[in-house]
Amino acid sequence: MPVPATAEIGVQRAARLALGRRADPDAPGGAVTVNEAESPLAWLARRKGRDGRPMIEPVQFLAGERLRADFTFAQMGPRLSIDWTAPLAAGSGGGAGGPAALTDAVVAARRRLASALTAAGTEFAGLLLDVCCFLKGLEEVERERGWPPRSAKVVLQLGLDRLARHYGLAAEARGRAGAPLRAWRADREGAETGE
Repeated sequence: MPVPATAEIGVQRAARLALGRRADPDAPGGAVTVNEAESPLAWLARRKGRDGRPMIEPVQFLAGERLRADFTFAQMGPRLSIDWTAPLAAGSGGGAGGPAALTDAVVAARRRLASALTAAGTEFAGLLLDVCCFLKGLEEVERERGWPPRSAKVVLQLGLDRLARHYGLAAEARGRAGAPLRAWRADREGAETGE
């Protein structure tokens, strides 16, 4: 049985957060509790434009969240505290931060992150990192870069489209036109044959 979000983080803190549940096959119960207000992408995905469509498409949101997951697994974010388990003296056998400290999962996440940013291109990589990984708002990005108001949304959409293509995400499934259907049947002797 899933644990209520308020039991996980406390009643008073839960009242101040925009909590939601997301599917996660690796989590106990198959879902995790997330703060929907934390991510600028989640905010954009919930908001509707003048035409009634979401400001970013679901595949764009998934691509951005996948980039953020790789960034998190790659341990690329700034450290906010001290690692008290690390040796204090340099050169004291496998010191913290050395290549030996990286697990295969971290190395693989760093490779996936580098590959995704390369596929997005240098013109979009910085913006994708700022919005998807460092969780900067669009107004903040525009102010920092000296862009006109409401221009970051358009550039972000283009970057997320490239990212979605890199990850193989599409709004609709596509296949060969007129692909022949195959049926599997058991023959008289019980062996399966493809037709």
